Amino acid sequence: MSTAQHKIGSGFGATSTADDVLHGIDLTGKLALVTGGYSGLGLETTQALTAAGARVVVPARRRAAAEEALAGLTGVEVDELDLGDLRSVRGFAERFLDSARTIDIVIDNAGIMACPQTRVGPGWEAQFATNHLGHFALVNRLWPAIEPGGARVVSVSSRAHHFSGMRWDDVHWRNGYDKWEAYGQAKTANVLFAVHLDKLGADRGVRAFSLHPGGILTPLQRHLPKQEMVERGWIDEQGNPLNPEGFKSPAQGAATQVWAATSPQLDGMGGVYLEDCDIAGPAADGDERGGVKDWAVDPEQAARLWTLSAELTGVNAFAV
Repeated sequence: MSTAQHKIGSGFGATSTADDVLHGIDLTGKLALVTGGYSGLGLETTQALTAAGARVVVPARRRAAAEEALAGLTGVEVDELDLGDLRSVRGFAERFLDSARTIDIVIDNAGIMACPQTRVGPGWEAQFATNHLGHFALVNRLWPAIEPGGARVVSVSSRAHHFSGMRWDDVHWRNGYDKWEAYGQAKTANVLFAVHLDKLGADRGVRAFSLHPGGILTPLQRHLPKQEMVERGWIDEQGNPLNPEGFKSPAQGAATQVWAATSPQLDGMGGVYLEDCDIAGPAADGDERGGVKDWAVDPEQAARLWTLSAELTGVNAFAV
């Protein structure tokens, strides 16, 4: 399979921060939407975008917590959104569309990781539903407001997409459950979503990207028992990182999604998976250290997932 997955030599790297990649970029007059933009990488992303002049809308499941975290930050507004509840997604989208504003940047940043088996909505597996289906419905409902001729949609995936491709015969894990493979499937779905959205939106000038932000200790790990993180070698018994050099800071972790959303180096491109502020290469067989798996950028699987997602959510902005 031919691929556009090859480095372009951006000049940035794993230690670049969100502020680094925004140096010299003026976002005055731009409107960005960042799901989960009040915690971890999302908060760093919101801070960086506002510092560059953008206005940022932060839809949040925990509105009070978001308002507290973002207090004092100018150019930010908070609204309610629970990605695991399609009624909440519809309500937020309708409120935004009623404002008659347009969106220049969407960063699908919110997510859950390796949670105990949980079902939401009509019995959907929570990681697939929250990380993928909720964002799928959100972007499709907001499509009339997404600015043609330059808008970007950024889907925050993970290297965890290496853990599992799409389980087409059991996407909701009704036959057994593995929290890490379920997370992997959801992260694969994030990449496939960007692949097909870019195909559908390119003629309108809307491009989509997916990415691995890097390993960062953030509230995303809230479902993991401390002992599991100790056994994985992430932290010691006191909760301190065992290998600080092996983790990015939140500012470094936010850099790739900010670069994806704003960099002129990506003009005319789309549908690719990024890491360390560059386009990632294909993942080598048996190498889990980086790159993108073929199954995550397969256009046929991307189209199949789009059709399934539209059927499940009842939303498709591109339906004929």
